Amino acid sequence: MAKDKKLVKEITSMEEDFAQWYTDVVKKAELIDYTSVKGCMVIKPAGYAIWENIQHELDRRFKETGVENVYLPMFIPESLLQKEKDHVEGFAPEVAWVTHGGLEPLQERLCVRPTSETLFCDLYAKEIHSHRDLPKVYNQWCSVVRWEKTTRPFLRSREFLWQEGHTAHATAEEAEERTIQMLNLYADFCEEVLAIPVIKGKKTEKEKFAGAEATYTIESLMHDGKALQSGTSHNFGDGFAKAFGIQYTDKENKLQYVHQTSWGMTTRMIGALIMVHGDNSGLVLPPRIAPVQAVIIPIQQRKEGVLETAEKLEAQLKAAGIRVKTDKTDKSPGFKFAEQEMRGIPVRIECGPKDIEANQAVIVRRDTREKTVVSLDELDRKVQEILDTMQKEMLERARAHRDAHTYTAADYESFKETINEKPGFVKAMWCGCRECEDKVKEDVQATARCIPFAQENLSDRCVVCGKPAKKMVYWGRAY
Repeated sequence: MAKDKKLVKEITSMEEDFAQWYTDVVKKAELIDYTSVKGCMVIKPAGYAIWENIQHELDRRFKETGVENVYLPMFIPESLLQKEKDHVEGFAPEVAWVTHGGLEPLQERLCVRPTSETLFCDLYAKEIHSHRDLPKVYNQWCSVVRWEKTTRPFLRSREFLWQEGHTAHATAEEAEERTIQMLNLYADFCEEVLAIPVIKGKKTEKEKFAGAEATYTIESLMHDGKALQSGTSHNFGDGFAKAFGIQYTDKENKLQYVHQTSWGMTTRMIGALIMVHGDNSGLVLPPRIAPVQAVIIPIQQRKEGVLETAEKLEAQLKAAGIRVKTDKTDKSPGFKFAEQEMRGIPVRIECGPKDIEANQAVIVRRDTREKTVVSLDELDRKVQEILDTMQKEMLERARAHRDAHTYTAADYESFKETINEKPGFVKAMWCGCRECEDKVKEDVQATARCIPFAQENLSDRCVVCGKPAKKMVYWGRAY
């Protein structure tokens, strides 16, 4: 058991050092490894399996709304990138450039895609001619490169995986409808699958995507009280269409510009899973996203009939649609328990000679460590019940944590004090001026996370300058 304790003790307590706790978890749970390429990571099988489940579930939801998948090049000619001035300026500090092909210098530099708006615009300019060609509702799964100065596994790396949807519509109304539709899809996915509650709203002009008319966001709160932008959906209006000449003839045979949207979610959601649900023993994965939902741990597995029973139970659970595996390694049961906890597997099933004799098994929940003794005959039904309960309660706990760490402030002194002393969201009124946003950033290193759709009138005055308020805003420090 000394070994078992050591395995858990290798994780720094989140209360002692949250950043180190996070790094310990991603390493000890074997989600990632560092590489000789600075700022880039290897996503190991345990981490990639989570991403595959995210991909699968999002892709299914996308396709239900008419989305089609495509794939575009990873290189963007500099001249193409320059066509949309605001967009280029927004990404300029993060762009990586290819200057040589083999030994020969290129005639034109190629950007390694930080995002693909310009390539999709180039494609749409060739594909769209008539109102009959609309809408175009495309998505691609790919990696992008942004030359970040400070990196952290999943949360911010120089290359990361994501999906980016890009659509073209005949009218501004259709584009806005699609923008909100995809934001709602992301919010539902986060809450129903990842058990992460979110705040839906609009970004301020300062915080919106470069080149967008409007950016909508879902914001979640991590265990340490920092916010994480968890998905964004952008309405581009016809700005990109005008820059790239994307026009169509309408039903009256008149030329019109298309209206576009873009929306994306990334591997940073794995980081969100860790920081919302994890504890000092490691990962705690919500059942719906967990690659392995249950692990069977045979007790005294060398004894006659134990492994055979474990195999039958595994088959029983698989037939019920539960993602399950049996740990047949020669490690001690205590070590296996600690490993299951480290990896965040939602439930473990303990079964030894005495259990078999009594026709029972012990189910242990990862989140609460609650133990339930069940008959082997109804193991599949009981495991599914526990998984469903766990999924629901994990969301409820995360929502309770967020709500307990959401504060309000009516004046600037209490606003600054709350930001500095109580990590979390702070709701406060805002006049709409960029100067007030800049002052908050300078004074307390916090930003306007979003202007929520669900508005509250906390007061008539801006929390920063005291002028008449226009909107209630969620403020906070963020990853």
